Amino acid sequence: MRARIYQPARNAMQSGQAKTRNWVLEFAPGAARRIDPLMGWTSSDDTQSQVRMNFETREAAEKYARDNGLDFQIIDAHKRKAQIRKGGYGENFSTNRRAVWTH
Repeated sequence: MRARIYQPARNAMQSGQAKTRNWVLEFAPGAARRIDPLMGWTSSDDTQSQVRMNFETREAAEKYARDNGLDFQIIDAHKRKAQIRKGGYGENFSTNRRAVWTH
């Protein structure tokens, strides 16, 4: 069974880094999904594709995969440099602004 180990990306709607520190092991789908003719829902008999395990370190995820005889692939995260402004968010409401703040 094929698995992939990766660090999830941060949520595009938030600037925080919550839930991006852990490593995730998830299984690749073993069978293609099919459409139910009556309801139109997509379904699959493969229950392993629903399994998603979290680990604190990459090494712990690798050890779990090796101990259970899983064929795994590691996907390295693309780290972005932090974008920190000199004054920060509070500068928008400062009383000693150099320019007028308008919309």
